[in-house]
Amino acid sequence: MSNIFTKWKQGLEKSSKAAFGQIAEILGMSDIEPETWDDLEALLIQADLGMETVDCVLDALEERVDREGLTKMRQLQGGLKEELRGLLREPPQIDLSRKPTVIMIVGVNGSGKTTSIAKLGKRFSLQGKKVLLGAADTFRAAAVDQLEIWAQRLNLPIIAGQMGADAGAVAYDTVQAAIARDMDVVLIDTAGRLHTRYNLMEELKKVHRVIGKALPGAPHEVWLVMDATTGQNALQQARAFKDAVHVTGVILAKLDSSARGGMAFAIQRELDLPILYAGLGEKPEDLEPFNPDAFVAGILDGMN
Repeated sequence: MSNIFTKWKQGLEKSSKAAFGQIAEILGMSDIEPETWDDLEALLIQADLGMETVDCVLDALEERVDREGLTKMRQLQGGLKEELRGLLREPPQIDLSRKPTVIMIVGVNGSGKTTSIAKLGKRFSLQGKKVLLGAADTFRAAAVDQLEIWAQRLNLPIIAGQMGADAGAVAYDTVQAAIARDMDVVLIDTAGRLHTRYNLMEELKKVHRVIGKALPGAPHEVWLVMDATTGQNALQQARAFKDAVHVTGVILAKLDSSARGGMAFAIQRELDLPILYAGLGEKPEDLEPFNPDAFVAGILDGMN
């Protein structure tokens, strides 16, 4: 367990040194003053918790101060940790009992989608699962090439479409191939798209429907890859994907590159979606199951 916490601490170093580090500093001061709440509010917003989430946390802390008669800033540290931890829920167990389990991966351009798929493929194959990748991002030739390179490096089979080919057809062929080859897990990449592009979101819905025709009940999971470095801007995007293709979970990519890890709290509170995995580095093994305790400990590393 200590190794897990160490990895999260290292991965969240930027977040813990930025806004959350400043929070640790002000909570090390003497007495709770009226301006304490303004300072905390500004830093929590800077850390990307989002206004609604910040209001929720501060209301709970002020109530705790009144209820417990707290007067010292340091006494708020434990309360802040508890309130932040309370916003996060344990991710559900990933159910791979269906054969094949079809997982559709969605997200905007540059979110880290293709790399996250490769990391998932590595993780599931190490669990003894037979994994098939589907490169249904036919909108961008480089995306297919990138996934094929990862597939070769990780020794994973892949079904790929040519640039401009029908994405739904590639997804359909991938699922059919998985059934024929008796695969355990299918990971289907889709074209990164802006949530504001109506025609592209409609195409994504079509891919979702076609997968269901290839295998009734599929896709069994739809995971949204979100770039942790984009902060609150990603929430509006996430809502659009959730409405379009019934997203079931979030992969928080590039968390190690972000100084604004607070968006994890907003994702859970405002989107009501579980965070399943977090990217804590660039290597295939650096995709970690989301650990709420390690996450809160990592971002608040400066607090004793």
